[in-house]
Parts: sequence; structure tokens; C-alpha cells
Amino acid sequence: MKDVEIAMTGPMMRPAAEALERNFTVHRVWEAADRDAFLAEVGPRIRGLATGSHARVDGAYMDRLPRLEIIANFGVGYDSVDAREAGRRGLVVTNTPDVLNEEVADTALALLLAVVRQIPQADRYVREGRWLERPFPLSATLRGRTVGILGLGRIGKAIAKRLEAFGLEIVYHGRRPQADVPYRYYPTLVGMAHDVHILLVMAPGGPETHRIVNAEVLQALGPDGILINVGRGSVVDERALAAALRNNTILTAGLDVFEDEPRVPDELIAVEHAVLLPHVGSGTVHTRNAMGQLVVDNLVSWFAGKGPLTPVVETPWPRQA
Repeated sequence: MKDVEIAMTGPMMRPAAEALERNFTVHRVWEAADRDAFLAEVGPRIRGLATGSHARVDGAYMDRLPRLEIIANFGVGYDSVDAREAGRRGLVVTNTPDVLNEEVADTALALLLAVVRQIPQADRYVREGRWLERPFPLSATLRGRTVGILGLGRIGKAIAKRLEAFGLEIVYHGRRPQADVPYRYYPTLVGMAHDVHILLVMAPGGPETHRIVNAEVLQALGPDGILINVGRGSVVDERALAAALRNNTILTAGLDVFEDEPRVPDELIAVEHAVLLPHVGSGTVHTRNAMGQLVVDNLVSWFAGKGPLTPVVETPWPRQA
């Protein structure tokens, strides 16, 4: 398949990058001094695209790659790819589901515990010598709390399984109720937020979920409420969240994702009791290698004539099968 030319929009884990180089002729777009000129030169020959969450692949980008057949996205979330437009053009889009479920679920629980028990703040307290002056203040607790999960997909279910081990009540909201889960379903997000103590966001990005965790939802969550977001930054109205934290509308928040990564609003950084992570939900060597390998496997399978392994719902492939 070395005669097949593909493009990479950004760097990947070394094993995946080396596997792509072994199988294809690879063009590294991010290394080009003039990306427009580079794409004008190689774009007409590109048949596959390996991309990640920070590279926007829209219709205009696709126009530069007239022979493009498949877009292999590194990550479960693929809102940076206009998958509907790709489907309209007959292009296949793939993502990397399942291989990161457990890692992200672990991170979600770690973030929740860090927020509730103020773990980063307690660490700083010791390092700054303040424990010598007085004991660290008492924290909030997980005991007696109900967790509402927004987005009970594969990762949401993995998170719920871990929450069960903590003895917490779990409810959820999504587009529709699921028959195979034991948790109570809420038809509205505001209704769920009103009844829970912790709102855990695992919803995908995109127009349907854009800033749906808004001022009304945060008001419903209330002054003892905690927001955890390990889904997509665009799901939360960050300005409304900053105001809610500043005004004690909710208790606190833990965020692994932001709307304009890696830029984080100053208003959120200023909140001492919030916990902010640099989108590390799947950020281990083991899991990132597995994600990269799935990108490779999708491209290899496609150009071997076997079809995509993990096509997204908008892709035309299922309808052609």
C-alpha cells in the first residue's frame, strides 16, 4: 500500500506514526512552512487523512483533497471533523471507541475525588508550609450524594460502574431512555440537575449539545452541587460556569476539557477551589498507543478493501453494506 498517499494533520504516538510510514506514503501537514502551498501540491494525491481533535476538517479542507476516501480520527469525539459533510460526499469517517473507555472512566473518578476532597489544594497546603500553622479545612464528601450522568454511552457506563462501587445513586439524561440500564432516566437536563448533587458530563460535542449545561442548569444544580466535565468543553457554557462559581451558585467544578483548548478562560483559572486538568482523560502511553493503532488499523483495513473497522454514525458505509 506504499503507493497510497495519506496526510497527517498533526503528530501521533511514535508506534502509530511508524506503522503509518510502513504502510503508506505519509505527508506531515503540520511540518509544512506554508500549509496552503503544501496542500495545493500534495492534496490532489491524498486518499486518506489521519487527524486529531485540534485540527478542523471541514468542507473547505475536504475540497483540497479531491481524491480523499477516508478520515481516520484519533479520539472518540470527532466534532472537529464535519462528519455530515463527509458523509454527504461519500467519505468514510472513523474514530477510536472502546480502547479508551476504562482510562477516561478512571480519570473521571480521580477528578471527582480530587474536587470533593480538595486533593490538589491539600497538596499545595503541605508544600507551602501552612499545615504547620493550622490543620487543613474540612472538605465536602461523596457520602449521600446522587450523581447525574449526562451522556450514558460506553464511557458513561464505565463511569457508572465505578460509581456503584462507591455506593452512590446514579441517574442519567440523554436523547432517549435505555432499556438495558438500571438507572433512572430524566427526560430533561434541568430536571435531573435539580435532583442530583453531582452533574457528570460525558456528552459528545456538536450542535445538539453546544453549551447545554447553561446558567439554568447550574442554577438547578444548586449551591451544594458539583460539575464534572470529562466529555467535551463545548457542552458547558464556560462564562455561565465561571459566574456560577464566582457567585456560589454551585459548590465547585472539575474540568478536563474546555471549549477553546488549550486556552482556558482566566475566570476559571481564578477559582482556587476548582480543579482543572489539561485534557488528560485518555492520556496514558498505553491508551494513546491503542488509540493510534486503531487509527492505523482503520486506514489499513480500508485500503486493503475490507472496509472501516469503526465508522461513525454519519458515515455512508453502514448504508452501503
